Amino acid sequence: MLDKSQLLNYKKRYKFQTFFDHKKISSYDIVFILGYMKILKKDFLKKNKYPLVIHESNLPKGRGFAPMQWQILEGKNKITSCLINIDENADTGKIILKRNILLKGDELNNEIRKKQTIASLRLMNDFLKKFPKITFKAQKGNPSFLRKRTYKDSMIDLNKNLKSQFNLLRICDNEKYPAFFKYKNKKYILKIFKENI
Repeated sequence: MLDKSQLLNYKKRYKFQTFFDHKKISSYDIVFILGYMKILKKDFLKKNKYPLVIHESNLPKGRGFAPMQWQILEGKNKITSCLINIDENADTGKIILKRNILLKGDELNNEIRKKQTIASLRLMNDFLKKFPKITFKAQKGNPSFLRKRTYKDSMIDLNKNLKSQFNLLRICDNEKYPAFFKYKNKKYILKIFKENI
């Protein structure tokens, strides 16, 4: 299984640095933007040769927010992860590489995140292995856009059975956005864990 340390196999060919503020990044050949929610403006894009982002949908379908979570809610267990170049509009860049994330359907949020991370690391690894022999393909088809999820999206409906809402329970973050329900004007928090056997 690939982990972050395996990217260091390229340390003789590349110099790596980690940043948490895009304003500090300038004049780099390759920039992987991971889990960064701020809008990157034109001047940033011009300062770096290959600003890249990973998006978990089969673009142009599913542009926008939380694509993994929305697709799991639809019952999907095969999710495409795309490495694209960043342009001025959200998730509209050209596609460089794709990988599939395969789910069994019983993973909880932390396991889903782990599979997502592994797919991202593999896409970065694939890119570094092929670079500079890479191709850019324009997105084709009709786009769709996913809205940002809020804490309200984690609400369980007491009038529906638990099985029909299992995918919602799976994607809820026990700490940041736990599942909850309201009953008799009170809010009740639900946290879900797998039994350790």
